[in-house]
Amino acid sequence: MYVKVVELVGESPNSWRHAVENAVRQASKELPNVTGVEVYNLTANVENGRVCEFKANVKVACASDTPDF
Repeated sequence: MYVKVVELVGESPNSWRHAVENAVRQASKELPNVTGVEVYNLTANVENGRVCEFKANVKVACASDTPDF
């Protein structure tokens, strides 16, 4: 089995959980067999003293039986 790991940034105006889910959803559209996600950094944009956008840096793993995927 071969595993490819791709780093992404997910974003959401609602929560870090939604930011992670958005990153996984996008990766699943472009990569075969997404098998896991590692969240390694959480950040947010702030406007007028309030969080307006949540961001999650993630590593998404996908598996394949061939090395050229």
